[in-house]
Amino acid sequence: MKRITIDPVTRIEGHAKIVIQLDDNGRVAGTEFHVTQVRGFEKFTEGRPFYEMPGITSRICGICPISHLLASSKACDSIMAVRIPPAAYKLRTLAHCAQIVQSHALSFFYLSSPDLLLGMDSDMPSRNVLGVIAAHPEMARDGIELRKFGLQIIEGLAQERVHPSWIVPGGVAAPMSGSVRERILSDLPSAHAIASRTLRFFKNALDNYSYKEEIESFGSAPTMYAGLVDGKGNLQFYDGGLRFRSPSGEIIEDGIAAEDYAGWMGEASLRDSYLKAPYFKPRGFPEGAYRVGPLARMNAADQCGTPLADAEFTEFHQRFGAPAHSAFLYHYARLIEIVHALEKIELLLADPQILEKHVRATAGVNSLEAVGIIEAPRGTLIHHYKVNEEGGITWANLIVATGHNNLAIGRSIQQVSERFIDGRKLQEGMLNRVSAVVRAYDPCLSCSTHALGEVALRIQLVDADGDLCDEVASS
Repeated sequence: MKRITIDPVTRIEGHAKIVIQLDDNGRVAGTEFHVTQVRGFEKFTEGRPFYEMPGITSRICGICPISHLLASSKACDSIMAVRIPPAAYKLRTLAHCAQIVQSHALSFFYLSSPDLLLGMDSDMPSRNVLGVIAAHPEMARDGIELRKFGLQIIEGLAQERVHPSWIVPGGVAAPMSGSVRERILSDLPSAHAIASRTLRFFKNALDNYSYKEEIESFGSAPTMYAGLVDGKGNLQFYDGGLRFRSPSGEIIEDGIAAEDYAGWMGEASLRDSYLKAPYFKPRGFPEGAYRVGPLARMNAADQCGTPLADAEFTEFHQRFGAPAHSAFLYHYARLIEIVHALEKIELLLADPQILEKHVRATAGVNSLEAVGIIEAPRGTLIHHYKVNEEGGITWANLIVATGHNNLAIGRSIQQVSERFIDGRKLQEGMLNRVSAVVRAYDPCLSCSTHALGEVALRIQLVDADGDLCDEVASS
């Protein structure tokens, strides 16, 4: 038995490794996806006042702070049992759409475009963002400008780009100025143009480049899909009820409220990873595996709810079916969501209510347990808190998008490895495709690894030939 280890998996947020086991004929016998970091935010927040949770949990990740601020603040709103002012609701949604734009731009242009633009088998030293800048300077510039657009909205609203303290329990800390609104509006046409030509590029690449094998084997096994939608079935980022759709497209459950999520989602522990594996409870583990994120949202929703994105949504499903299953299509779905987020930003800025000055509700502890759910760029994000009468955190659980996708990522690695890995004649491009399928999910492992209970430990004794001689494991 031979073993191939990819350590670390590159161009992702966080730390992971992949182990591919080969039989004596060089064929893939098995794969393992190891998430090798643990953060433990649930434990060290115990005892902290609930109103500190948005600021603390946003430090989990420098890429996803807005997402954690929003989910945490929604949970804190429920602890206070308040309805946030309408202007605050719109401003939170505006910041969230900006977060979607900047995060998806980071994933597509910085992390995945080297594979898409330069080729899966291109020269490894130049298969990175610097190689993209050299070979495709206009595309690289578009990526920089689109990400900057999203970050500047966040900075204009919150006065900070990373880890802002503006989103707070009860709403937001300060209203938006008219000058910030006008600046965003003036920059919108350029952002729309970038999103449009990037989508045209990607669809042209699907039609004319040799991605057929990747589409067929990058996690194309059907799964369930989950995402937030409103009462009309429109895709939702900030609000809505949770919907599960079957692999064949039927709606299994719909309109699940935040406080009811635990009746439908379970969390399993895996011995090979610090990352837990959520599953759909009625189908059990592991049969209840599902996916979240851009592709899942395209599959869970009936439409996006804005005209340009809806046209792209329709074309997407005409091309690849409904549901569309290949994880390679996460890239396509991200670009559609950028278009949708830009349209939402424009609609929000056109509403005069967004400039109102009353942006925060205040109250004390009125509920001892609360849940906040949003759709982070990578998928459904859940913050679940319990507090005592004084408002101190007694228990917390965070279920992050990459956790929801854990089982699917592992199965996708297995599928890609079986399709491309040949142990008799290894080539770097084979291994890059294994890493690329992980990048398609845009995992944020820093967000997703949190100790809950006892941390699993496994010690292996392996001989010089790579054979396992002995093993000791904690439960």
